[in-house]
Amino acid sequence: MANKTTPANGVATTTSTYINFEVLTSPDFSAYTHANSLVLASNNASDPSIDLTTPLSRVLFDLQEIDSHIHTLTSRSALDMLTYTATQNETAQRILARVDDERARLLGSYERLEKEVLERHRRAVDAKTAAQRSWHVLQLGRGVQRILALARQLEVVLAESGLGGGARFGKEDHGALVRASLSILAFRDAMSGKLAGELGRVTLVKTLRGRVFEDGEARVLDYARRVVREFSMSSLSSGPAGNTGASAVPNTAGLTYREAEDSRARFTSAVHILYYLSPAPRIDGQKMSKKDFEPEYFLRALQGYLQSAITSSSASIGRALGQLPNLDRALMEASARCQNIIALEALLRGIHAPDHPLLMKVVDRKTTDETNAGESDSDSDDSVNDADTSPSSSSSETLLSLLLTALDTASLPSYFWRSLASSLSSRVSEILNRGGVAARTLRSQRDTVRAEIRECVLRGSKLPRSVVLGDARKAEEEVVENWEREAAVMVGSVVGLLAR
Repeated sequence: MANKTTPANGVATTTSTYINFEVLTSPDFSAYTHANSLVLASNNASDPSIDLTTPLSRVLFDLQEIDSHIHTLTSRSALDMLTYTATQNETAQRILARVDDERARLLGSYERLEKEVLERHRRAVDAKTAAQRSWHVLQLGRGVQRILALARQLEVVLAESGLGGGARFGKEDHGALVRASLSILAFRDAMSGKLAGELGRVTLVKTLRGRVFEDGEARVLDYARRVVREFSMSSLSSGPAGNTGASAVPNTAGLTYREAEDSRARFTSAVHILYYLSPAPRIDGQKMSKKDFEPEYFLRALQGYLQSAITSSSASIGRALGQLPNLDRALMEASARCQNIIALEALLRGIHAPDHPLLMKVVDRKTTDETNAGESDSDSDDSVNDADTSPSSSSSETLLSLLLTALDTASLPSYFWRSLASSLSSRVSEILNRGGVAARTLRSQRDTVRAEIRECVLRGSKLPRSVVLGDARKAEEEVVENWEREAAVMVGSVVGLLAR
């Protein structure tokens, strides 16, 4: 049995009614499901025996019908199919020809672009790489040239300063040595920049670092430390007032005012050198701020000077307490050392911390505002100037404030007497524990010892105003404040143990 259908082209086709084409051509058709349906349609599901002959015959019949249907359709529509295929082939050939033309045109355009753009881009990349390398070499060469110029400058400055030459100590050009320290700082700055790694591998830079900069830095530091180590009050006094009567202080009656000012300038240059050359490393590539900077070389040199004075005074007084006839001379020497320390404090109070090239400069807005206000208001100029020149307002900006902060003390004389008193207590205890004539004499003469120690502190606290103020015309003496309190501390450290 067959059904006739008329398609849109008007040609009648015959389809079999035995075959369900909708199921067979469905997108979700499953052969397993179709076979199972045929088996269940011809067998009882509860029957243990299954007859596969009938479903197999049905499948074969369906295949035969489908094959016959395909044959009928192809035979009847062969001419249409051939015509359609030929048309599609011609259309495809025309499209392929157009595509080939476009492909050839695109290949030609690409080759032209490759020649005009890509090759030029490659040459540009090579030129850029060569330029970057040339620029890097130029920067490195400029860095080496700068270091070489700094090395020559340092050598010339050291030669002009007379350091290490035939000049006597005190005849060196201390100003030139400060310039030498700045050259060393410039070298440090160059070696801590972006090209530090590359510069460090250059043989010439290695040679200059060892033979010129490190050697020159050692010589300049040795000079500055020697100036600090040999500092004395006599080098700051001019005229007859230079001799204070202390036996440990050399007679300076022949020292002129110019020589005294020379000594001040030499000491100022020495502490500036120690401040400059103190290590100031970069933190994460950035310069260290001034408030975080601790001038290690400066503090170490001044602390060593103070410690040397304290140790020498403690040893001489400790020996003299066991031999009282020598006590007067030992106390004279201690008072002379205290005068040196007071002169040192007076000098440091007037020396401001210089601008360090390797430190980050921070503008104080408060100071700037005060300066601007002072310029706008002429009536308050005098009061502002008086406040700026007072010791309390300027101490935070001087080198003395750095030293006092490091020593955790209010003044250098107080630090000297307190440290000396703490060391004398143990020496007096040793004398008393040993007993004998020295201990009995020390106990019997404690009133005399008390008076001499008090006089020692008073004598050590007196200083010519020419040293304190830097004025040669001021010949009278000035007494340091709070000397009585320091005298009580000194007397208590010695006589307090004798009264027990």
